[in-house]
Amino acid sequence: GRVLFTMTTETIKTRTFWLEKIQKEWQRSILWLSGVRRTGKTLLCKSLSDADYYDCELPSARRMMEDPESFLKGHRRRRIVLDEIHRLGNPSELLKIAADHYPDIRILATGSSTLGASARFRDTLAGRKSDLWLAPMIKNDLEDFGNTNLHHRLLHGGLPPFFLEKTLPEQWFQEWIEAYWAKDIQELFRLERRHAFQRFVELLMAQSGGIFEATRFARPCEVSRPTITNYLAVLEATYLVHVVRPFSTHRATEIVSAPRVYGFDTGFICYFRGWDRLRQDDLGTLWEHFVLNEIYAHLQSRHVRYWRNKRGLEVDFVIAGRKGKPVAIECKWSAAHFDPAGLHAFRKSYGSGNNVLVASDIEKPYSRTYGDIEVRFVGLKDLMKALAYDGSTPP
Repeated sequence: GRVLFTMTTETIKTRTFWLEKIQKEWQRSILWLSGVRRTGKTLLCKSLSDADYYDCELPSARRMMEDPESFLKGHRRRRIVLDEIHRLGNPSELLKIAADHYPDIRILATGSSTLGASARFRDTLAGRKSDLWLAPMIKNDLEDFGNTNLHHRLLHGGLPPFFLEKTLPEQWFQEWIEAYWAKDIQELFRLERRHAFQRFVELLMAQSGGIFEATRFARPCEVSRPTITNYLAVLEATYLVHVVRPFSTHRATEIVSAPRVYGFDTGFICYFRGWDRLRQDDLGTLWEHFVLNEIYAHLQSRHVRYWRNKRGLEVDFVIAGRKGKPVAIECKWSAAHFDPAGLHAFRKSYGSGNNVLVASDIEKPYSRTYGDIEVRFVGLKDLMKALAYDGSTPP
């Protein structure tokens, strides 16, 4: 079908955060840049002024790489971008030859999320590549794009073409899902029941952030519970959802197995919930998703957990901290709505550690004490500093 969402290199400004990440992570011969379609991988690659760019979608580019050794010999001591490398007949072979025999060449490669998720690709390049996950737009990107309106970001989502539209491009969300099914899912996973799979995606997005129970989805999707479990694994492998598992030491009073499942982007969550404008009550859950996206982008790790006891007290996110002390993170659209009960319950079980409240209306960080715990109040720009704060000196 007709692709409605397009951008040109003149549309956006330099994405400073991600360019700095590329320079930092490009230590090995191969840097694998991953992310869902339309997060801006191609435009980011084209903005690298000191690299030779090749679009593997083009037959002429693919012909140049039919003989990998000849191609690589012509690029000694250079940096190369191989965009959409999954279009090559054997992309892992070229990258392995480069890593093993041409160490003076640096290659940044992008490709289908399904290629990065395949066991063969990972095993072939084990120990030979670094990874960088391009998440949907973060706070730094909003500043680079010249639009820091959080309501706009939450409603339109973090895919640059969608974000840049002044009016909500509702039809693009379904077109994106159709392209994801045709170009990502069918290429590797070969799932057969399109309607059931897309229905599952729709229900997950509508219930995003909730505790996941496979049996609740089996009947409306008209598939078995094991099939639902398989669908979830596919969605997680291709970064369409994030499965946040419980933080627990198997105490009898805690949730120990049921994960929370978060959709990858606030725009798709709004679309599948039927929201074309945001009410005050909608902002809290979307802010929680945006904070999680920020954490993933900075840490480049999915090792984020949540905590909840059987009395219903909970902490939004938990990250393993320094010296084994877990960092507890609470998310509130407004700092005035913070209730320390969940943090108190968590610290009774897990002792000391950083406690962070991140809210949209905090400009300058500050701390407050609630009984025997200290909570650091921060906005998004100071979140990562707060995660490393040990309470001894202000970050």
